[in-house]
Amino acid sequence: MEDKKLLIGKNEEDVEMAAERATVLDASPEYKSQSENKNNIKQSTRSQTGSLITIISVTIWFIFIKKTEATINKPKWNKWKQNGITVAGGKGEGQQLNQLNRPFGIFIDKNKNIFIADCENHRIIEWKYNAKQGQVIAGGNGKGNRTDQLNSPTDVIVDQQNHSIIIADRRNRRVIQWLNQTQQILIDNINCYGLAMDKYGYLYVSDTEKNEVRRWKMGEYNEGTVVAGGNSQGNKRSQLDRPAYTFVDKDQTVYVSDWGNDRVMKWRKDAKEGIVVAGGNCRGGSLNQLFFPEGVIVDDLGQIYVVDSWNNRIMRWCEGKKKGEVVVGVKVSGNQSNQLSWPTGLSCDYEGNLYVVDPRNNRIQKFEIIL
Repeated sequence: MEDKKLLIGKNEEDVEMAAERATVLDASPEYKSQSENKNNIKQSTRSQTGSLITIISVTIWFIFIKKTEATINKPKWNKWKQNGITVAGGKGEGQQLNQLNRPFGIFIDKNKNIFIADCENHRIIEWKYNAKQGQVIAGGNGKGNRTDQLNSPTDVIVDQQNHSIIIADRRNRRVIQWLNQTQQILIDNINCYGLAMDKYGYLYVSDTEKNEVRRWKMGEYNEGTVVAGGNSQGNKRSQLDRPAYTFVDKDQTVYVSDWGNDRVMKWRKDAKEGIVVAGGNCRGGSLNQLFFPEGVIVDDLGQIYVVDSWNNRIMRWCEGKKKGEVVVGVKVSGNQSNQLSWPTGLSCDYEGNLYVVDPRNNRIQKFEIIL
């Protein structure tokens, strides 16, 4: 505002000075008549006043644009309703189609259908949007190692190119694909836990035994490529300790919940070591700590959302910040709508609603975004 006053004051002085100069100049007999001089002075004054209005208008417009840019570029700190809605399970532990038994991983497709690794029921169950019960789409034939059976699956993703279901069949030490009730073992002899797929169709699998995340090109399941860890168990930046879930962004940057080190690590493509982007300050319940992190997702602004399992909460971390913030959940384990009990998997739909796997309550909780 002070700048505006100075600007206006300066231009008023310019107008007066211009009028004085015109008056002195036009008083000379070598110039036009007095009446003509008066008209010239009026025209000069109007011209200067018009310039003043133009300058003020441009200044106001410039300020408006800057404020608009600031609003557009300001990070969007989304918030969610603190009371979740049970969208799958929640009917007690069991194997009926409206029940779950220690669910772990989760996948949400573009139609908001929910795919759940129903671990202790040894099956993958799909809940259509707003359905009252699910339908078994893989496993469900008892615990076992036949190709039509599963043994404690921990994660599931859907290859939306061919609509196949890819499963981390943990206790069978294999990654298996189901397509129209036909099974194919993709990767064998792997202590798999979490799965991810990038936009190029590469499959990423975390291995809690080799302490690494490895990438495979779909259809070519040889040795794969280590993209995080792989340097034995440890807490150095080049190491992992029992990695759990993973997330891959559009640049093939890998985010992995480093379960045993109570941190989330970010590994850029072809990097030799990772960056700690959440936790890493010993295990605990403070805002700069995690306690056995599980599911992890990253939004378009690079904000990291992680399941802080033993603290029964979901946290958001911004890279470079020393502390995170709690977005849903409270520290105390429980079965109320605002509580979780040792949560594991995490996902979101295209609207930004959060879905949390709540294993000990045998349910999936949806936390709606506040628009």
